[in-house]
Amino acid sequence: MIVKHHLGEDDELAQHLIRRLNTPLDWPRDGGLNTKHVANIAAAAACDVSYNQAANGHLVDLFAALPLPGTPEGDEFWLALRRTGGDAALYIDPANAGGPFFKYLVDGNEGGIAGRVLSFLGELDDQQRDAVSELIGRALDHDTFEFTAGGRYLGKLWVRDAETSAWHVLLASRRTYKTHDDRRRFFEAWGNA
Repeated sequence: MIVKHHLGEDDELAQHLIRRLNTPLDWPRDGGLNTKHVANIAAAAACDVSYNQAANGHLVDLFAALPLPGTPEGDEFWLALRRTGGDAALYIDPANAGGPFFKYLVDGNEGGIAGRVLSFLGELDDQQRDAVSELIGRALDHDTFEFTAGGRYLGKLWVRDAETSAWHVLLASRRTYKTHDDRRRFFEAWGNA
């Protein structure tokens, strides 16, 4: 995670704290933990945590746009996805995902869904990927979109978005384990390149 190491008076967060909360950055002056410290902690936490949670939430939104398992439309869709995606579809198939597929997020396993999505999409060959995109595009509720680009295009957008969002989740999860020394080595190596 890369955050600013100095909150200046012109920084947006600093302005918010000063104007809206009436707390100068050095308040309290004789306290160990001041407003500037709290702002730095908040900025650092927001970088990875919010990013990771936003990407996970977006993955859930993408799946919520698909037909729901256990409904006639959903059962037909997920069966067609298994036929179209082959064995790779088992990674995201509701019947094979252990039931609480999205409960992984609540239990703190943010990479669980992301890993399954990337495994699914990574194992598809080009023909399967096109067929899956077309199937997903047909299943999307076209009334929610303001344009009529066609199901195949919408499906490609869904697949691309799911792949990118899942990658963002895994990348953010990886970064949370990086230490100060790893970050220092990173800047040193790139600075000396």
